[in-house]
Amino acid sequence: MVKVALLAAVLASASTAYAQCGSGTPNARVTGSTGAYVATNGSRQLYSGSDYRLAIQTAIDSISSGQRISVIASGSIGASTITIQSGKTFEGCGTINVGNRSGRGAIESTGTTNVNIPYLTMTGNPYFGLLFYGTRGLSLGTINLNLSAGMGIRFHRDEPMNYDVSMTTINCNGPSSHCVETWNIDGLKIGSVVARNVGECGLLLQAVRNANVGLVDCNNCATGTGYATLRFANRNGRLSSGSYDHNIFIDRVISRGGGRGLFCVSESGGAVINNLDLASNGNNAVLIENCYNIQIKGGTVKGGGEVRLSARTEFANNRDHQITLRVDDTTVRESPCGTNIRWNISGNARTTLCSANGGGGSSGGTTTRPATTTSRAATTTRTTAASGGGSGAALYGQCGGQGWTGPTTCASGTCKVSNQWYSQCLP
Repeated sequence: MVKVALLAAVLASASTAYAQCGSGTPNARVTGSTGAYVATNGSRQLYSGSDYRLAIQTAIDSISSGQRISVIASGSIGASTITIQSGKTFEGCGTINVGNRSGRGAIESTGTTNVNIPYLTMTGNPYFGLLFYGTRGLSLGTINLNLSAGMGIRFHRDEPMNYDVSMTTINCNGPSSHCVETWNIDGLKIGSVVARNVGECGLLLQAVRNANVGLVDCNNCATGTGYATLRFANRNGRLSSGSYDHNIFIDRVISRGGGRGLFCVSESGGAVINNLDLASNGNNAVLIENCYNIQIKGGTVKGGGEVRLSARTEFANNRDHQITLRVDDTTVRESPCGTNIRWNISGNARTTLCSANGGGGSSGGTTTRPATTTSRAATTTRTTAASGGGSGAALYGQCGGQGWTGPTTCASGTCKVSNQWYSQCLP
């Protein structure tokens, strides 16, 4: 019941934004209902018939770059694909039900510039709900994916880079794979990813650089898998120079149940996470494995799997991490010892940390002790958010939501509601 209530609240907030979908005078429209769809462009009728997908594609193909299509009607496109070309705005005001077309997206835009999808509600079991690669200036607004299987949003591997991608609010419920999986993006801005009952990751970032993410919120994601609410993989955060200077910025991660909460692997890094709020994760609450220059500024881990720094032999070991957390009712372990790892752990967790990294004991060894009062490294400092009366939250930072006690104004941008629990400073 709790999960249903959470999803209902998320979708209710999205419905407010949807009141604007199709407003004004779109250049093309798809109206009607099952068996009787009509596509128009201005006063011209382009299509009339029972094929929902054909009505939509005909309307899209009729507009030019800089123009807008609004799909007012709901219907099913089956196991087929809608293609959006450069410069076009696609509004999905109705509900688009989709089937599984192997290896393809129900909606695709590839090799395009300045495509905009401000509103979309999708149901069904796609292979990929939305598929992209080789894009520049892609903008996704409020995207609701209520799926019974498949993956929500995918940016393909082994395809050209994407540049300057933005997503405002992505809501997922029920996909058997990831909610959002990204590859090969330079310049990514995400307001929030809110996922419920997702088979794999809420947000999976791979080979992405220069990213700003507000909220990743998962309930029952990645259960029984090696995935996580938020996962960095495949040299995510590695700059073109080969360095791992901070360029991936995550404001808040919330994870309840499911698999891992946060997972960094395979030579990823360069990330700053302002706040973790993890509880009852079924695998590692946090697993950092062969990653570089990760900073966790604060937050809580309650129960569930351990907080772990680990390493495989095929990659260079962990280095240059700063981790500040309150951890209760689980363990914190560093094995093998990394380089320049600075810990600041409070709570009742039992810790096994390397002495050179703040664990105490003889140099190079490990010490196991309850983490009740001491910080593990004097050089680690925790940065807290300004109060509501201060200078305000930074761009893409949190500025409100149920239970939020931090800043409620924005130093840059405008505070906009994503859902009941999260408001964010957006441009």
